[in-house]
Amino acid sequence: MDPEKLETTISGAMDASLIDAVLGEAEFEQIEILREPEIGLSAVVAIHHTRLGPAFGGVRCHPYSGLGPALADALRLARHMSLKCAIHEIPGGGGKVALCVTPGMDRGAVYRRLGDYIEQLGGRFYTGPDTGTQEADLLALGERTRFVARPDAHGPGSIAEATALGVFAGIEAVARELDQGIAGLRVMLQGLGAVGWPLGERLAAAGAELTVSDLDQRRLERAADEWGAELLAHDVPAPTVSCDVFAPCALGGVVSDDTLPLLGASAIAGSANNVLADARCGRELHRRGILFAPDFVVNSGGLLFGALFHLEGASPPPERIAAIGDLLARVFFEATVQDAPPEQVAEALAAQRLQAAKAPPFFPQRDAVP
Repeated sequence: MDPEKLETTISGAMDASLIDAVLGEAEFEQIEILREPEIGLSAVVAIHHTRLGPAFGGVRCHPYSGLGPALADALRLARHMSLKCAIHEIPGGGGKVALCVTPGMDRGAVYRRLGDYIEQLGGRFYTGPDTGTQEADLLALGERTRFVARPDAHGPGSIAEATALGVFAGIEAVARELDQGIAGLRVMLQGLGAVGWPLGERLAAAGAELTVSDLDQRRLERAADEWGAELLAHDVPAPTVSCDVFAPCALGGVVSDDTLPLLGASAIAGSANNVLADARCGRELHRRGILFAPDFVVNSGGLLFGALFHLEGASPPPERIAAIGDLLARVFFEATVQDAPPEQVAEALAAQRLQAAKAPPFFPQRDAVP
């Protein structure tokens, strides 16, 4: 590979405000911009910390309006991956790739080039699926790097299925807090994608009463046929539906100043990252008596599945993923004792573990790369 093709630069790629934003992120160990206009590569790679071991984080492929929004997303998501590792005591940290969908993008070439970059890191960063990255993309990455959760026989298996299992276990814990079981639990499931669909299958099989929303009409019709799910009218916002549990399984930010006054759920638990637009929304949920399952706890099944495969050499048993429900129950208990929002309790626990990590950043020996 020609190294000049894969050079990382901020020169000419970012305006002054974006450069200031990068320089202000002192807690991050590494922030890089990857650009190769010939194939449509435009991406931000953020590594939050590696003081406990390598960073883990997927590739989010999204039509960002520019590198500024991509940078903001990468930083936010990488930080959350560190919280996930810390709260589950995984010897690693957080990272993320925010890949911009660009006009004329050569998808296969872009993911292979991204694989070249990840391979150059020599095991400092392991990646995998995220919103917008498909199985074919992961296989393209796998052509160029060992450090990816492949969906075939050379990888751990389905990260999405593991995430869905963890969210299901989390919803079980939420149901117990509501003095209910899954059978008869009214769930508003927003998003029937890679995680939302297997989550819906589990919920339906356990007897939950589902209302579903998705942009794909075929998925909606299939959910109605197979699960007896009620389809949400197109003009009704999902957060406003009266239900026991609102399960956002698409993009984040769905609990905001605009949606908070309209929320119809008793609890919120889903696979989406960054469900809360900001911390203030979490405090308001607590004040209103709406139970919130911290997203970096409840949606961490995929991280556990992929990270432990790489660290231990084998996929963890389902019981290891389902233990997310037990962890969430402990968070809820402490939140009750402290009269504090659950995400505040979970973040404090993760922060304590991060602060206890005194080791220097993890830099593999460069001769580890062939």
